Amino acid sequence: MTVLGPQDVGMPPDRRAGILLHPTSLPGPYGVGDIGPVARAWLGWLESAGQRIWQMLPIHPTDRHGSPYASPSAFAGASLLLSIDDLVAEGWLRHGEKPWGTGAPDRVRWADVWRRKGAAVGLAADRVVAAGVDLAGFAASRPWLKDWARYTAAAAVHGPSWTAWPEALAQRDADALTALDASTAAAQDRAIALEWLFDRQWTALRAEAARRGVALIGDVPIFVGGHAADVWSHPTLFRLDARGRPTVETGVPPDAFTVAGQRWGTPHYDVSAHAASGYAWWVDRLAAEVARFDEVRIDHFRGLAAAWEVPVDGAPVDGRWTPGLGAGLLTAARARLGRLPFLAEDLGVITPDVEALRDDFGLRGMAILQFGFADARRAPDHAYLPHRHRPHLVVYPGTHDNAPVAAWYAQADEPTRDHFRRYTRTDGKHPASTMLRLAWRSVADTVVCSWQDVLGLGAEARMNTPGVAEGNWAWRTTADTFSLPLADLLAEEARLSGR
Repeated sequence: MTVLGPQDVGMPPDRRAGILLHPTSLPGPYGVGDIGPVARAWLGWLESAGQRIWQMLPIHPTDRHGSPYASPSAFAGASLLLSIDDLVAEGWLRHGEKPWGTGAPDRVRWADVWRRKGAAVGLAADRVVAAGVDLAGFAASRPWLKDWARYTAAAAVHGPSWTAWPEALAQRDADALTALDASTAAAQDRAIALEWLFDRQWTALRAEAARRGVALIGDVPIFVGGHAADVWSHPTLFRLDARGRPTVETGVPPDAFTVAGQRWGTPHYDVSAHAASGYAWWVDRLAAEVARFDEVRIDHFRGLAAAWEVPVDGAPVDGRWTPGLGAGLLTAARARLGRLPFLAEDLGVITPDVEALRDDFGLRGMAILQFGFADARRAPDHAYLPHRHRPHLVVYPGTHDNAPVAAWYAQADEPTRDHFRRYTRTDGKHPASTMLRLAWRSVADTVVCSWQDVLGLGAEARMNTPGVAEGNWAWRTTADTFSLPLADLLAEEARLSGR
């Protein structure tokens, strides 16, 4: 098969640099970052700093821990990302209804945010309904939205796990759905109105990014939670038992992130069912992401080639590889979209079939500098070390799943630190700035650095620790970090490295 390049898939071939920072981590007085004025100001700062990418995590509703990778919807926008200030400016909220600060400005208090900001945006949505906005027309253009509205309404009554709902509703009996629609019409209208508001605010953000010359990179988790509206509305696409519970669960074997492997608890896809449907649900999902972003990272890309299947009563190490959706899905996506503006998160146990799938469709892979140095004792020519990079690649000092570089260096064993110092010809006193310069000078055409590493922060600023459910996704930056001297420094680094 012919290997495609960036010119074949509509992706920019020039050198560029950007920042990884999720909108929830932006500053602001309402307990969590959002996509309003501060986000637009952030885009202006990125432009002044010579950064042409803003990469973020999934923008869908989170689970109760704040994780955007375990969303109850693969399509809906997160209502907690709505800007309170923009809602006030447009008249959907009054000034006195603003949900002011919910704790320290450097952490998200998710329970408080759900309670206080959730109530405020819900009130705004109710006013959208009362204003007579054409929500029916809006929903008709998004076939997934009706079932998402039904799910949120039912979850408010019966809880978020649809497998515990009354059997007729869980099984989507026609009479049960009719009864649900009649009894929860107001709640469903609110859910649709929240999506309408999100779409308006996101469109404004996307326009500002385009005006500033900043590409938005999104993130699509490869799996969806078993509790999700998508599984409830499309159960035949997943490997479930008669009650809707996974017959096997997803995860990964031991790897660089976790020595014991991970068990994610999400259901596997029924590959044959997706193929028989022409991969319609998945392609719809990718199309929705492409409509919001310039490029999209496919999380756990190796799962498209083969996914780790964990027995429901076993441990991650008891799992096995099973075929993924593979080339069939990407072929169907290319036929629908005309291009594949995707980045492949090709980390973990990578085998030749994963590399072939990535390369056959011309997708950029990823290189994590931390991993290159950590493994250098065993493999001096590790592919993630800068002298082994290739142009069609996205280089990261670390991702949201890694400790910030300063913490990584402090926690690393002495052989790793020694190799880092010798490789970089430094004393190791400023590991974050050293690592960023390595990334910027790489031959790779794309470099994305986490905001925590730009600031040189430590373990207190870690966004996520894989395999740990509690205490993640809460870190926030503060407004004083968006300084002009720092923008000038990054702009100079971009110029020096041809980015």
